[in-house]
Amino acid sequence: MKIIYKAIPFLVTLFLSSCSAYFNQPMFQEPSRTGELSKSTNKLLDLPPAAQPVEVAVYNFSDQTGQYKAVELGSTFSTAVSQGGTTMLIKALEDSGWFIPIERENLNNLSTERNIIRNTKQEYVKNLNPNEPPLPPLLYAGLLLEGGVISYDTNIITGGIGARYFGLGGSAKYRQDRITVYLRAVSTSNGEILKTVYVSKTILSQAIDASFFRFVKFQRLLEAETGVTQNEPVQLAMKDAIEKAVHDLIIEGIQKQFWSSQGGKEVNDQLVAEYIAEKETDESTLLFDRLQVGRDAQNTLGISLGGNLPDNDYSTQELGFLGSLEYGRHFGRFFNVNLKTSVFRIDNGRQYRNVFASADINGQFALLPNDKLTPFVYAGSGVIISLLDPKNDNAFDTGEPFFKVQYGVGLEYFISKKVGVKLFGEHNLVFTDKLEKAVQGKRNDFYFNFGVGVNYYFKL
Repeated sequence: MKIIYKAIPFLVTLFLSSCSAYFNQPMFQEPSRTGELSKSTNKLLDLPPAAQPVEVAVYNFSDQTGQYKAVELGSTFSTAVSQGGTTMLIKALEDSGWFIPIERENLNNLSTERNIIRNTKQEYVKNLNPNEPPLPPLLYAGLLLEGGVISYDTNIITGGIGARYFGLGGSAKYRQDRITVYLRAVSTSNGEILKTVYVSKTILSQAIDASFFRFVKFQRLLEAETGVTQNEPVQLAMKDAIEKAVHDLIIEGIQKQFWSSQGGKEVNDQLVAEYIAEKETDESTLLFDRLQVGRDAQNTLGISLGGNLPDNDYSTQELGFLGSLEYGRHFGRFFNVNLKTSVFRIDNGRQYRNVFASADINGQFALLPNDKLTPFVYAGSGVIISLLDPKNDNAFDTGEPFFKVQYGVGLEYFISKKVGVKLFGEHNLVFTDKLEKAVQGKRNDFYFNFGVGVNYYFKL
């Protein structure tokens, strides 16, 4: 029973992270409801009114992926995405208030019905009412909207985590797909493609499960399992992407002065400015939601503050100060060479304390050079020299220089294209046992530097 009591907190913790799905499991039939709003619906509805809505025609906005729904053992004859793209697009155009959608998808049905009405009116006019007005003409569109769903990529990210101990275990798994749509506006007067927009939307699937398997006593086996799986609806993701495409088409049309809002230039400029800022963020985000920063500066100036921790022949090893200045020159995106001067104190308490200076040259390699947050590694060599007399902390006494090598790792976060904040740790190997004036054993002295710093990037 003690094992069961230990399992309860684990199961509670595991499922609290997904309680919204787990504690709202469907148990009964539910009535029909109004369709859900997507993440982009409110952005579309919040647009200011148009100065003059534009008549648009949509003949077809189809699934161009040709992809069938994937299953574990192959595929089925069900398509991966909805075939109702035209209907979704017309609904988005109607919700925006900037367009007057004209029926063109089932034009044959509309033409047939109008012929029936026309023939009926002719008979009615001929026999009963000569003053019956004729059937009004069909509206024609100034714009054609074309495009479709051009890709559905599955498993662009998959992963998970799990653990099992003494019959108790749990796991969490996730998968991310992506749907992509293109939408273009075509002028019916000359066939010119006025604007094309491209939107992608990720689709998340999650699964969490827990199990318990244990013999609680002789011939008594306790086994329990539970779990929940949550899949983002593909139809809702497709609706979101289409609505975002319509929103972007409206703003880019304002930017190109194809149409305008009722508020005039001031409202137009505000909409365009907000859209450009959002677009710059989107374009600087890589596939896996990694922010990238375009950097073309070739030079870096940096300043760092931190601490020094020795590892030498004395038993007492305390934290000393560290200050550094450096200049770096970049050769391509990944590699740079930097020169660094440092002042630091090696502190062994009462046994030894001294201030040193060092000059280093390092080669540094950035692992993710265009990311907002990038790790880096570096290595190089340098010289170190004491600045004070170890017997008198206030007496300046330049000692013998020593050769050393160093290597380190770090992480840099770019506040802007020109300023980055870094965190680093460094191991320094000195090829002597005389650094702290004590020679014991066969091992040479070494020390660690670590700290934070700021880099400024610039061009000459």
